[in-house]
Amino acid sequence: MIKNSGAKKVSYPIIDVFAGPGGLGEGFAALGDEEKLRRFKTAISIERDEHAHSTLLLRHFFRHFPEGEAPEDYYDYLSNRIDREELFIRHPKAADAATSSAVKLSLGPDTRKRVSNLINIALSKRKDWVLVGGPPCQAYSLVGRSRMQADPRFQHDERHFLYREYLQIIADHRPPVFVMENVKGLLSARVQGELMIDRILEDLAQPVSALSRRGHGLRYNLYSLSQPDVPNAELEPSQFLVRAEKYGVPQARHRMFIVGIRSDIDVRPEALRLHTAPTVSETISDLPEVRSGLSRQKDSYELWSKAIDELSKMGLERQLNGSPFAKDIVQRINELAESGYTTGGRSSSKYVSPRSTNHPSIAMLTDRRLGVLTGHEARSHMSSDLQRYAFAATFAEVTARSPKLGDFPSKLLPDHRNVDQGRNGKMFADRFRVQMPDGVSTTITSHISKDGHYFIHYDPRQCRSLTVREAARLQTFPDNYKFEGPRTAQYHQVGNAVPAYLAKQIAAVIANVLDRAGKIT
Repeated sequence: MIKNSGAKKVSYPIIDVFAGPGGLGEGFAALGDEEKLRRFKTAISIERDEHAHSTLLLRHFFRHFPEGEAPEDYYDYLSNRIDREELFIRHPKAADAATSSAVKLSLGPDTRKRVSNLINIALSKRKDWVLVGGPPCQAYSLVGRSRMQADPRFQHDERHFLYREYLQIIADHRPPVFVMENVKGLLSARVQGELMIDRILEDLAQPVSALSRRGHGLRYNLYSLSQPDVPNAELEPSQFLVRAEKYGVPQARHRMFIVGIRSDIDVRPEALRLHTAPTVSETISDLPEVRSGLSRQKDSYELWSKAIDELSKMGLERQLNGSPFAKDIVQRINELAESGYTTGGRSSSKYVSPRSTNHPSIAMLTDRRLGVLTGHEARSHMSSDLQRYAFAATFAEVTARSPKLGDFPSKLLPDHRNVDQGRNGKMFADRFRVQMPDGVSTTITSHISKDGHYFIHYDPRQCRSLTVREAARLQTFPDNYKFEGPRTAQYHQVGNAVPAYLAKQIAAVIANVLDRAGKIT
């Protein structure tokens, strides 16, 4: 094993493919040394989704400037005092650099040559670099599979095999290190009876052979970030799983991370360091109160309050007969009806820095120069869902747990064909899920873009689902990270991203590998 810990630290290029809104890239870019040198610089990010690419482009612009030295015009853009066109006109060098490094492109057979050229130009003959990215995961996710398996086209879905585009880049460019991310569902995903994880691991270890089916010397040793002491050849697929909440992320997010180190480099990565995550309350409670809105009818504070107040007139105590918490829940609902719900508006742009803390994931959120909050707007809900949210949040406040469908009074049950199975605990029993304040959140998924049922705020006074900014905080994105596009697209981006704080810790592991690797050819 070669070490060069005494050598001057350098900034390593990263190539980020299937980049999404940039969670992996953000974490790598956020890693600095004692002299605030960024240990990684994103040479190129490739993403095909229009809105995610727009987010990436803005972030690449921001990162063109040294840490803490972004121009005031960037903050004026966040405050809507100037538009993005004007921002880029005022800073043409940064805009040109961002346009060159954040590329909107689909990876596939038709674009391989262009992708290869872009990578060659971006690396400029550097040999000490890292490839990161996660091929789209809908075909591997448990929810995606349950929806798609009835479709006869499922077995031939291109998303099963997009990892081969990642493989092609490895074969073409021989990165000394790569980090591949994907969903936990990859562990059980099968195509034509074959476990995809076994095939992917085999292919990543021998990328050229996998693509050409001919023998080739390019090989990679594959490592786990959570099981460092297990020999490479003895790793079980499940040992590549990283549970984010064990590494300081305020969210129970379980994802596959596979680290590949080229076989001619005699360095093993260290493990991620276990440490406690902050709670949901510690992460989002200092954000301004906002109320949900009424959908499918006229919305006003008075009509919104009236819709929720109907909850106190439903005779819930009789319907909750047998629950040891019935009286306390009804009493709290009546108190809320009498004292009123939050007087906050539908959105707030007032920025208050997160409370002072020693926790590095909370510290990562803060920007003392920020004067405006983006993405903190509550969505609208039908009056019947408002009542369910108010009940669920009140139930959670009283009982210290999120309710199951079996805990709901009959008048609040949704008109859904699976509701009886849910009440019996067989299917979607936690259809309405409160994010409890004193623990970590459940996984922020892209489903948050469709409705808020699984992401109910714990405060019954606000009676709503999480905002984009709250979801972004639970994903540990800095408050100055603006997600572009309509709100649904913003939710989708946040739900699909890698938590930035987790990515920063992975970056530290990879930087250490490259620092110790010596001269790379």
